[in-house]
Amino acid sequence: MRPIHRPRVKICCISSIDEAWLAIDHGASALGLVSKMPSGPGVVSDELIAQIVAAVPPGVATFLLTCEIEVGAIVEQQRRSGVNTLQFVDHLPRGAHQALRKALPGVALIQVVHVTDEASIDEASGIAPHVDAILLDSGNPALAVKELGGTGRVHDWRISRQIRERIDRPIFLAGGLRPENVGDAIRQVAPYGLDICNGVRTRGKLDAAKLADFFREVARAAPAA
Repeated sequence: MRPIHRPRVKICCISSIDEAWLAIDHGASALGLVSKMPSGPGVVSDELIAQIVAAVPPGVATFLLTCEIEVGAIVEQQRRSGVNTLQFVDHLPRGAHQALRKALPGVALIQVVHVTDEASIDEASGIAPHVDAILLDSGNPALAVKELGGTGRVHDWRISRQIRERIDRPIFLAGGLRPENVGDAIRQVAPYGLDICNGVRTRGKLDAAKLADFFREVARAAPAA
């Protein structure tokens, strides 16, 4: 049996330069920076996002989480912030990914798919050819006030596994991850990457002890080759 790949870890909801460095020092290879959202934790101003990005060393990916769906608005956000990766938490109109690829060469495009049922498999399969990776989360865009991330809920990892096996793009797994369940998540889904916000925080602040526990459990579930 093929050995389990050790996932890259993205620490999301970064709210300061100090939090960015705390995550990096514990082993994060990517940081999530949350712009204006209809709901959920971790929202910071575009100005602060730009300051954090400027302080991040080369080699660490900076993800801008955006709920914008209009190409021009997304392009403006990226240019203001300087991030190297865009994470779309809502559905984009047809052709938007291709237009963004043309407008922002060199910027990685990550589409969130909120896993609700087996229909999410077809959704991810349809989007995959147009993006660099898919991030599987546990929100609900169909609500009157959309849930687009940061719910702290675990979705059905069996569906996530099927998506990972179906598409030829890297899969990030999000939604309710914490030190106590990340080992099971790695074994069940075998994702390329993990994305965590609430599970390594205490009263909204990044917690060094929880970060250490999380990275220890990741290493235990997927020892380095």
